[in-house]
Amino acid sequence: MPTHHGAIRLGQNQYGKAENRVVRIYRDTPRHQIRDLNVSTALRGSFAEAHTSGDQQDVLPTDTQKNTVFAYAKKIGVASIEEFALALADRYLEACPAAEGARVEVDEYAWDRIQTDDPESGGAGHDHAFVRSGGGVRTTVVNVDGRGEDRVAHVVSGIKDLVVLKSTGSEFHGFLKDEYTTLKETTDRILATSLVARWRYVGTEVDWDKSYDSIRALLLQRFAEIHSLALQQTLNGMGTSVLEQHGDVAEIKFSAPNKHHFLYDLAPFGMDNPGEVFHAADRPYGLIEASVVRDEAPDAGNAWHAIPGFC
Repeated sequence: MPTHHGAIRLGQNQYGKAENRVVRIYRDTPRHQIRDLNVSTALRGSFAEAHTSGDQQDVLPTDTQKNTVFAYAKKIGVASIEEFALALADRYLEACPAAEGARVEVDEYAWDRIQTDDPESGGAGHDHAFVRSGGGVRTTVVNVDGRGEDRVAHVVSGIKDLVVLKSTGSEFHGFLKDEYTTLKETTDRILATSLVARWRYVGTEVDWDKSYDSIRALLLQRFAEIHSLALQQTLNGMGTSVLEQHGDVAEIKFSAPNKHHFLYDLAPFGMDNPGEVFHAADRPYGLIEASVVRDEAPDAGNAWHAIPGFC
């Protein structure tokens, strides 16, 4: 066996409580409000003794982190997932002196009010009955390092599982070919993806809900409007529009599986298929990742720490 030289030491590490499912109902009026969250927390810092000797004196238990999530859902409420995550991160750093940084990730599942034929509702939906929305999952990852004057906070928000499709207005041709290329060129195809988009904010003085709603709407609008010569071109156009219209966004990153739809051969059954019947393939799939960044964007620091799936 080869002999390894040099010292062996503990490398980077963090710990926390993953996927705390908390639902906050606001019922101070007859018309209830709901915030449905999945919260994951992590602390990083001077925790070497916990790994090397099992000494836990500096460790704030993950169970305590979990309890804090639920307590803060009541204590401060959920005005926005970004504000909630920032408050949790600051609380963990206050409660755990050995921690040098805190990471809080929050996913939010949207609910729509159920529409009824009650004339008193005026079409505004039921006061306390909801149906889960399928229009993507809102998400944020907050990283806070330091305390007081040394505190640095980064907020990366976004949307995932946003499934979109356009039945035409998409082409793919002129690509490189070799002896293994069988893909046919096309000037009319289905373009579909389950989009993940995350954007990094500059600072934390943001109207979070308004910004999210605006960016989500803009992404959908540009996906629909852009005549696509490639999914890459579509993503770049979407990202450019976000940065042009949102000065508080430093960069945006995309991860987009190309959900292939192949024209099904109906000739054996004596039928034509002029772009009407497709096989929606599950896998394998193309995976396109891209970033759109401002030239003058401030350094990202730890903003993208532990966010997987991006180039």
